[in-house]
This record gives sequence, C-alpha cells and structure tokens, in this order.
Amino acid sequence: MSLQSEINRRRTFAIISHPDAGKTTLTEKLLLFGGAIHVAGAVKSNKIRKTATSDWMEIEKQRGISVATSVMGFEYDGYKINILDTPGHQDFAEDTFRTLTAVDSVIIVVDAAKGVEVQTRKLMNVCRMRNTPIMVFINKLDREGRDPFDLMDELEDELGISVRPLTWPISMGATFKGVYNFYRDNMQLYTPNKQTISQSVEVDVNSDELDKKIGKRDAARLREDMELINGVYEDFNKELYLDGLLAPIFFGSALNNFGVKELLDCFIEVAPAPRPVKAIERVVKPHEKDFTGFVFKIHANMDPNHRSSIAFVKICSGKFERNVYYKHVRHEKMMRFSSPTAFMAQKKETVDEAFAGDIVGLPDTGNFKIGDTLTNGEELHFKGLPSFSPEMFMYLENADPMKTKQLEKGINQLMDEGVAQLFINQYNNRKIIGTVGQLQFEVIQYRLLHEYNARCRWEPIFLYKACWIESDDEQELENFKERKTQYMAKDKEGRDVFLADSSYILQMAQQDFKNIRFHFTSEF
Repeated sequence: MSLQSEINRRRTFAIISHPDAGKTTLTEKLLLFGGAIHVAGAVKSNKIRKTATSDWMEIEKQRGISVATSVMGFEYDGYKINILDTPGHQDFAEDTFRTLTAVDSVIIVVDAAKGVEVQTRKLMNVCRMRNTPIMVFINKLDREGRDPFDLMDELEDELGISVRPLTWPISMGATFKGVYNFYRDNMQLYTPNKQTISQSVEVDVNSDELDKKIGKRDAARLREDMELINGVYEDFNKELYLDGLLAPIFFGSALNNFGVKELLDCFIEVAPAPRPVKAIERVVKPHEKDFTGFVFKIHANMDPNHRSSIAFVKICSGKFERNVYYKHVRHEKMMRFSSPTAFMAQKKETVDEAFAGDIVGLPDTGNFKIGDTLTNGEELHFKGLPSFSPEMFMYLENADPMKTKQLEKGINQLMDEGVAQLFINQYNNRKIIGTVGQLQFEVIQYRLLHEYNARCRWEPIFLYKACWIESDDEQELENFKERKTQYMAKDKEGRDVFLADSSYILQMAQQDFKNIRFHFTSEF
C-alpha cells in the first residue's frame, strides 16, 4: 500500500467526558468491534474480576476511574483506528489537555440523565482552541434520562457548537425501544445484551410496519420528532463538522453495546484522516515523505518488572521505521530505536513501521521530555504542549531514609510524565510538588510505594500560584529574586519559579516589577 493510502486510512481520536459518563465502557465496546478484545470487562463490578482493558494501572482498577491516558490501536473495516481513552476526572485534566494535541478528532460522551457537566465544558474549550472536529455520544439511554430535545439545546448552548442528530431515540429507560438512524435511513431495535450487537431493520417510517415493530404510540412520537428534527436542524454537512463547527449526535447505551456500531461506522466515513500540524518553523503536512513526530506523553513503569518508561510519540508526517536513525532535535543527536511498540492498552507489540496519525511507544531511559521532536534531520519544534500552573501544593518528605535513592528515581520519572510538577525551594532546599487536583497526591504516593518501593508523606504548604518568571532586565530580575528569596524555587528544568502565597502578593509583585513577565503556563 502506498504511503498516501496508508495515511488516509488512519483515524486517531480521543474519547473525553466527565467522570462516570461511560467513556471507558464505550472504548471497550469499540475494541470489541475491532476484535481487539473478545469479552467486555465490567469496569466497577466486584463480582467480575476482569476490569476495563484501558484501565490497567492497579490504582485504576481499585478506584474504577481512569488516571492516565491509554492508547489502543486496532483494525476495523479497512481502517486503522487509534483510540486515546483519557481520564475524565478533573484532577487529571492536564494529561487530557496534552492528549488533545495528539488527536485529529474527538468523541464526547454525555450522560443522558446529567447532560453537559463541568469537565466536559473545559475539555470542549480545548477542542475549540484547536478547531478539533467533535462527535457526541449520548449514553445510558437504557436508564431514565432527560428529554432528547432539551439535551440538544443544552449541547448547543454549553458547548457553543451547532448540532445535528444522526440517530434518534425511540423512548428511553424501561421502555427504550431503539434508535432511528438518519445517516443510514434505517432503525436499530434494542435488545439488552452486553456482548452482542443489535440488528438494524429497514423500515418505511410512514408504513404500518413501524407501528407493529415499536407500537402505535412510539411510532407516532417518532414521526413527530423526525418532522421536527428535519425542520429545526440543518442537514449534516461534513465540511462544517471537519471545521469544528457542527457536532453530529448519536444516542445509545455503551454498557449494552447499543448504538456503538452506528457511531463507529459513521465515524470512519466522516472523521478526518491525519491533519497538518503546526510547528514553530512551518506547518507539517501528514503526506510529506520525511518522518516527523513529537512526544506528547511519558509513562513510567508500563511494565513494573522492567522499571522502564515509555515515551508516546504522535507521528505527524511520513513513515517511522524501526532501527533507522532519527534526529532528537533538543539533544541535537541521532538516535535509533530497536523496539518501538504499538499499544493495546498495557499489551504492546514491537512494530517495524508506523505512519502519520499513529502513536508509537519508544523505550525511554531519560532521553525524552514532553514536547520533544524527532525528525529525519530537519530542525523542527512542535508547539502547544503547555504545563499549567498548579493549584495545589505539598512539601514532599521521605518517610523511609533507607529508600532515598528509590524515592529520587520515582519522583524524577513520575514528574517526567507530566502528572505533577516538582519545585525545589531555593530558600530551604525542600521539594514541593504542585498538582491540579488533590487526587494526584494520592496517586503519586500510591505509585511511589507500589512501583518504586519508596515511602513518602505530605506536609501542607499554603501557596496560591506558581508562576514562571523571566525578564530582559537582569538587574531587576536579581532584585526580585533577592526580595522574594523565601518564595523562589527552581522547576525540573532549572527555570525560575515564583511561589506566590496569595493573589494580593502576586498582584503587588506584578505592579512593583514592571519589567518581569509572569507566566501561568510553561511551554515545555
């Protein structure tokens, strides 16, 4: 197959949602269709000891939530699908934000009973910044939920995007009968089954046959709804969808495997193949012959037996080949990779080649940082991988002095993942960990103990914000650092960070030192 057609058959997307909307369940059902797994696990069931394929970290299995982005690839109907299942919990939002820089489109999962929730709004803002095409899957139709028209209005208002239903529910909850598929012009009747898929039925909406299939009352309601939908909503326009201006809507029940195939079949037809990516120097097009890619995530300990880290690389153009030398732009050296991997959650297999749109894992012994670029030799720097200013801070203390080395190694590797940030206070040399959510501290403590055999404890510290500072006026920068000695720290890269303990202190500092720039995100 030519380079062009290999790239055109790639579909790389993220699944995002508020916690508990059913995102991991949907991911699992998509994998079921791709033959990547053969039995669906119950994410939170204690009776069934299988857990979700994409949640493979021990802490994820215990909590029933995703705490790290998983990457899964599979073949379906002639297409190569790459799914990135992201954490829904807001404490892990930063991992999700960065993941959105590595995908070409997004599927948002919304709970039919709860509608659009806080986290969904935040993630939608990131999609809008990048004009990422989105589809919406309204889940849990087998339970009582809100009126579908109300949900449509809320999606338009809250997400600031036009919508067009491509499937439509026939009742919901205990009386849920199925969905009408506008895209295929047929109907899927609902039979609750977690393992198999429902069959579609060709039916003339205006015939008596519809009344027989779903009952007179539901048939009359469906005809009314269809008339209203066709009158109110514009026809589906693929160009508007690709420009990020129109969101197609699907209804279903991921747990019962209903409506998922319709979503997937439509998705592979209309979703974008790999798209151009902006580098600082130029726009990189996927069909260029030369390989380029960037590291958007680092995961320590994917295999606890080997204590190895994996750098996840999104391929932006061309073809990546095993054992070929590529330039690590930041280090300015050529490197080759003898065991690049493709993922099926935690299972990974060595790959000989991968194409634009694919995600490959490269074994990392400390060579990579998030945002690093690999090329055939060209000097390129991909942008848009910010690290956000943390909102919570704790002193990190070693609870077992005999394990100091293990703690050092663990903290360094976990910080490389970008889950949290490490600051060294320049006044007392103490380590401070900054995160965007409380749950992160628990995850770090748990992983240090279980993956590195190192114990830590947290001590509270009251800080308002961490800001990266820089100035063209060396003298003013020195004066500032002298005056704020107690609040000065260095980050992992050795950059100056001001730890303000209140918004008032920060405002005063900005007023008093006009020539200093205060940054609240750090481009890695």
